[in-house]
Amino acid sequence: MKSKFWNYLFWLVIAAAFIGPGTVTTAASAGANYRFQLLWALLFSTLACLVVQEAAARVTIVSGKSLGQAIKQRFSQSAFVWFIGISIFLGCLAYEAGNILGAISGLAVLKLGIPQWIFTTIIAVVSFLLLFFEKTKSVPQILGAFVAIMGVGLFYAALSFGLPWGEVLNGLVVPRLPDNSTLIVLGLIGTTIVPYNIFLGSGLAEGKELKSVRSGLIFSILLGGLVSMAVLLVGTSLDGRFNFDILYEELVSDHGPFMGYIFAFGLFGAGFTSTITAALAGALTIRSVHPKGETWSNQSRQFRSLWAVIIIIGFGIGISGIRPIPVIIAAQAANGFILPILTFALWVLTNSKRLGQHMNGIGLNLAMFITLLVTSVLGLINVSKAFHSAIGESFAFSGLNRSLIIALALVFTALALWTIQKERRVNI
Repeated sequence: MKSKFWNYLFWLVIAAAFIGPGTVTTAASAGANYRFQLLWALLFSTLACLVVQEAAARVTIVSGKSLGQAIKQRFSQSAFVWFIGISIFLGCLAYEAGNILGAISGLAVLKLGIPQWIFTTIIAVVSFLLLFFEKTKSVPQILGAFVAIMGVGLFYAALSFGLPWGEVLNGLVVPRLPDNSTLIVLGLIGTTIVPYNIFLGSGLAEGKELKSVRSGLIFSILLGGLVSMAVLLVGTSLDGRFNFDILYEELVSDHGPFMGYIFAFGLFGAGFTSTITAALAGALTIRSVHPKGETWSNQSRQFRSLWAVIIIIGFGIGISGIRPIPVIIAAQAANGFILPILTFALWVLTNSKRLGQHMNGIGLNLAMFITLLVTSVLGLINVSKAFHSAIGESFAFSGLNRSLIIALALVFTALALWTIQKERRVNI
């Protein structure tokens, strides 16, 4: 019992890492603007997150290599490996800004009268010191507990509204894309299946038993998914208006100051934890794909400079006065683009005969097939929106656009299936 408890506590860092300010922002915005219609995206992304995180951990444990090393070994094309690494690193830069801004917002709702730049400086300096002195295990777990408490509080708040359970169930099981909801759906998936978290989870799994890792991941990710859903349910009470102050005032009005404090400190904990993990995971990702990365220790100048750059850029944006919510949602959407690429690589790796009895079975292959197909469609939607915006035209997921995107997603998924069939025929 004691061993299981510490195992669950250890893996709580994964939930704390993806339940950042981006989760609160995107899930609450989804509830405020679309009520229960996008719950399916959170259910899908939670299950898909479990699939890909388990796959990354399994590859690391069985092969004895980090995820980046395994990708380098299988995909010898350096351009492909560097594309994944640099994309994730840039995503960490965007996330870091959102994490710091979100952590500040958690304290700002309390109206303490302290200038934003002071909070920003404290968060950046403390994060830097924790990483420099390698004190990054207990602090994220403690802050993760604040996030879990916030989740319990938000569930209580959501249940007290007298939810229409028929609409809730319909939103969970019936996928739909209401008008102008594509960016939010991408954000919901991007805030849950976080590419840098996949590399972080792979690193945490090194040297551990597969059974205990699986149980820890199941507990952590399902808990994180439930917290995300609680945020969305609370967001439905906001009637299309959302920012952190409005949500805080709504909670205080309905449930008293104590619930407001739970939300404020939970949001701060979510942002601060993610500030540390995003910087660390960005450095781990580049180290794993760099040709000489295996020689870099945690104390090496190269490794420390990577996470330092992420913190410094996040600090710069934090003191610039940029509003946090657009930055956070943009980061989630951009994150949705790299997911199909990383899922493709993981699907191939988990069908390699190098894994022996730990290769994917039919159930896991079906789960990864669905994950790749859905993330491919959403990623292509994001690319199309960006292209249309660049040429000054509006984009709608309908007609020719929809047919072309679905066709390209099917081709990409078929390419993955063809690659996997080749992989399973190779005799190692």
